[in-house]
Amino acid sequence: MNTFPLFFKLEGRKVLIVGGGEVALRKADLLSRAGACITILAPDISHEIQALLTDDKHEFIYENYDIAHMSGARVIIAATDDETLNHEIHADATELNIPVNVVDTPPLCDFIFPAIIDRNPIVIGISSNGKAPVLARLLRARLETLIPQGYGKLAKLAGDFRSEVKSKIPTLTGRRQFWERAFEGQVSQLMFAGNENEAIAQLKADLDRTAEALDEKKATEQTVAAAVSDDSVDAQTPVGEVYIVGAGPGDPELLTFKALRLMQQADIVYYDALVSPQVLDLCRRDADKVFVGKKRSNHAVAQLGINELLVNSAKQGRRVVRLKGGDPFIFGRGGEEIESLRAHGVPYQVVPGITAANAAASYAGIPLTHRDHSQSVRFVTGFLKAGAPNSNFKNFLNTDETVVFYMGLHSLARLTEGLIDAGRSADTPIAIVSNASMPNQQVLTGTLATIVAKQEDAELPTPALLIMGDVVSLHHDLSWYNQYNQNSDDTADNWLREGISSLNKDKKPSTSQQAHALSMVANLAE
Repeated sequence: MNTFPLFFKLEGRKVLIVGGGEVALRKADLLSRAGACITILAPDISHEIQALLTDDKHEFIYENYDIAHMSGARVIIAATDDETLNHEIHADATELNIPVNVVDTPPLCDFIFPAIIDRNPIVIGISSNGKAPVLARLLRARLETLIPQGYGKLAKLAGDFRSEVKSKIPTLTGRRQFWERAFEGQVSQLMFAGNENEAIAQLKADLDRTAEALDEKKATEQTVAAAVSDDSVDAQTPVGEVYIVGAGPGDPELLTFKALRLMQQADIVYYDALVSPQVLDLCRRDADKVFVGKKRSNHAVAQLGINELLVNSAKQGRRVVRLKGGDPFIFGRGGEEIESLRAHGVPYQVVPGITAANAAASYAGIPLTHRDHSQSVRFVTGFLKAGAPNSNFKNFLNTDETVVFYMGLHSLARLTEGLIDAGRSADTPIAIVSNASMPNQQVLTGTLATIVAKQEDAELPTPALLIMGDVVSLHHDLSWYNQYNQNSDDTADNWLREGISSLNKDKKPSTSQQAHALSMVANLAE
């Protein structure tokens, strides 16, 4: 390696930054987080820097550079756009034996700012030695998704208990094994879930049981290792846990970092019909994957059966992911599942997901609320518990409100007829969004009076939801995603849609289908 990675203590130390613009601001922001006392030297210092460095320990000097300003500085940063001045600063710092960094000029740098992953007190620096800083930032972004924020608290917990662990476990090997079990087991999971007090209690209990086991034996390397790894230490620890994870609408890039982390450490995954293959592929490769999907009244596994599977798997000590399309608590029956888990004493976490309504609206260019059109939004299921269509039509007559119907496509005719009969205008805009956020997303717009006939022609598939309200009128102007699958009254758009649709309906289109699709595209070109 061309440079050696070191972590520099700057708490309370003077750092001189020459320059008062955007580059100086970025460096000041980083250095202030490390507790440095920052001196900004420049004839003109930006308001952003002044707003950032409000603590009295920082100093602003509105002057031109002079070597005298380096007095007492522990580190020098040259952040000007004057090449001659930057060389002068580097020469002066070198003469005074003060480490200097000339921004964006690697040959004049005694040290380099890495791309930083901050989980204080855990800090990771990534450097390309100034060769490819953009690549270093991309690597940091990748790692950010894999390292939970809870690692910082976990490291602090280890620091708080370090002396006690050292006094109770006399050997280095024994202490290493103890901490490995803590960091890979229930203590870390409790901390990552935000249950800090429970994590502390668990660590204390594990340490006390280990100490008790050692009291009964002579402390040698072998007996300490045996006591630390003794199954009795974990005998009272519920290692199994259930993670109720929202998988979002289908696009894997819409998963949360936490969802991805838990999916990649699962022993078994129970997944729904609405979980896309792309999302499922992100689960741990060797995890068991069990389909428990439900479509309307056709259930691969009944809900009570799913509840039982979750409980039994967790009680076997397994890490269980219940992967649900959208958000678990919005028509996802997540509440029923955690009621069952709680009743059986099974620990659980719930990870929110982007619900289909948000995804469909965003990807279709239909804002659910808008000051000129809608002041509230309502999420409604198209089907009730017994499988009957939702017929509470008088609840949906407010023209200042957007209504999103989940699972409403199969009862579209009944819904539109009931709404009109209840007093909703037949001209009310409504949209069907199919396969929201996916490459095969399609959007069909119309009114309560026309949407049924349009859907009979278009045959948009499930999963789909309905968006009703004046905001739907914005779709034409605001639509941005997957334009070729938008369904409008324009003949050319319909030609193109029909041509592509004929290819989409079968994985291997026939020769006649291909010819039909190409003819539609040719018509559009003319």
